[in-house]
Amino acid sequence: MSNGRMDDYPNSIQMQELEKTNRILRKKLERCETERRQVESDIATKEFLLKKVICELETSQNNLQQRSQELENTLHSLHQMQVQMIQSEKMSALGQMVAGIAHEINNPVSFIYGNLSHIQGYIHDLLRLLQLYQHYFPNPPAEIQKESHIIDLEFLKQDVTKVLYSMNIGTERIREIVLSLRNFSRLDESEFKAVDIHEGIDSTLLILQHRLKANEQNPEILIIKDYGDLPTVECYAGQMNQVFMNILVNALDAIAEFNTKRTYQAIENHPSCITIRTDLIDSKWVKIAIADNANGIPAAIQTQIFNPFFTTKPIGKGTGMGLAISYQIVTEKHGGKLEFFSTPGQGTEFVIQIPLRQSLN
Repeated sequence: MSNGRMDDYPNSIQMQELEKTNRILRKKLERCETERRQVESDIATKEFLLKKVICELETSQNNLQQRSQELENTLHSLHQMQVQMIQSEKMSALGQMVAGIAHEINNPVSFIYGNLSHIQGYIHDLLRLLQLYQHYFPNPPAEIQKESHIIDLEFLKQDVTKVLYSMNIGTERIREIVLSLRNFSRLDESEFKAVDIHEGIDSTLLILQHRLKANEQNPEILIIKDYGDLPTVECYAGQMNQVFMNILVNALDAIAEFNTKRTYQAIENHPSCITIRTDLIDSKWVKIAIADNANGIPAAIQTQIFNPFFTTKPIGKGTGMGLAISYQIVTEKHGGKLEFFSTPGQGTEFVIQIPLRQSLN
């Protein structure tokens, strides 16, 4: 019996040791599990924070891009407004200058024109008196006969009437030019007014007359007018004249560029021309079409024609704002439409459509 008890003792101690070891291992495992969970929790927290930071960074980046785009748009708008203001100031200055010149020319021309009729009467009276002298004194003294021969009296009597007639035609033409200049300037453009569209076009053509005339390089550019029977149109007259000016200048520039590739003889055989047509679309709308027979607009750039600052002209030759401003004047200021049709090699036509009467709403 005693031997049996002695044999069991070590086993009991071993079991206790095992249990103790197990307890220690369980505690270590528990600590490891706790630490694992803590690590997982820390990792999850860090992943959450990382995702949050990334999200915030993406949001900040998007906001920054949006603000950058807004700033770019604002700068673009400011630049556009600046160019528009410069263009408007140029047109205003041109209008004031033209109006001033017209006024200064009008005063002396009116004086000359008003006195021409009196001069014509005086000359006719003197010629009639001279005829009476010749009738009653057919044989004047030799001195008078000699002087009559020197001044060629018979030619003088015939030519003086022609000269007076020419002077009268000339002063009439100057008066028409002055009237056209005053019409072009239209300093009373602060409100809608019923105006004659044809007067505005003709006045603009007068300003551009120097570019239409023949010179050593090119023959005359023909202007073909196909005017319809239009009533007066409510519009900002000065602004519409600016539209006509921009479109006609572009047509003249296109013709000039096209003609650099043609000989003088080729241009004479197929003359450069600008055709202007006006029509009533219906009882509410009017159409003005301005077409040239230049080389047309390349298809690749046709979608950019009305974009601000877009130009195919060399630096210093154009701002790229003429057609953009014209588009704004027609569409925004007058509630109309401005479009173009161009076939490369055949020319370009710009079509303006505006209401006959402007809505007060």
